[in-house]
This record gives sequence, C-alpha cells and structure tokens, in this order.
Amino acid sequence: MPIPLESRKKPIDVKVRVSTGEGVDITWADGHTSHFDFPYLRDSCPCALCNDEREKTKKLGGGVASSPLPMFKPKVTAKSANAVGNYAVQIQFSDGHATGIFSFEHLRELCPCPQCARDFRAKAES
Repeated sequence: MPIPLESRKKPIDVKVRVSTGEGVDITWADGHTSHFDFPYLRDSCPCALCNDEREKTKKLGGGVASSPLPMFKPKVTAKSANAVGNYAVQIQFSDGHATGIFSFEHLRELCPCPQCARDFRAKAES
C-alpha cells in the first residue's frame, strides 16, 4: 500500500518547459509555487552516481579534485522529460545524464525559496 504524500509535497500542476528551456514549474496542493531551472536540477540530481560524486567532493573539502583550473562548460538544458508514474519526473539533460528520477517529494524539498529551505532542508540537515 503506497504511503500518502504530505499535502505540501503533492503537486496539483506540473509544467516541464523543455522546448523553451525555462525549467520546471510546480504548483503544490498548499498553493505554493516552485520554479527550478535545469542547471539547478542537474546539480541536484538524486541518482546514486551524483550522490557519490557529491560525497567525494564533500570529503575533499568542497573542491574539485580533477583539475585546479576551471573549464568552460555550457549551460545544461533538458533534451526531454518523462513522467514516472504519478510520483516523479525523469529528465534527460543536454550533458547526456538521464538516470535521476526527481520525485515530487524530493522536488518540494529542493525548492530554492527561503521558506522551503527553512521548512524542509533545515530539518533534513539537523
């Protein structure tokens, strides 16, 4: 039996704007709206590979170990997006990465607004 979502983490409208490159806009059941640009989502990918990379970076003190000189990298966009059941969206990014499945619960926790940071991320970090 599926676990019901907290109402604040339940979307009532989801728009993934791949063709315009604007990002993802979600209206939640509590009336809050969230906007995510694609580079932000790519950097926050929840897949195991990306989580491992973030952990390695954290252990190295936040620096990038591979090169001391920053390289130009083009802005990440989305090539496509697909619904995963009624609980998530999967995005194929322009850098070829497509393994992350962004659950709506995770997306609400990632909302970049200060209110969601206080309500969701502060609890998770403590």
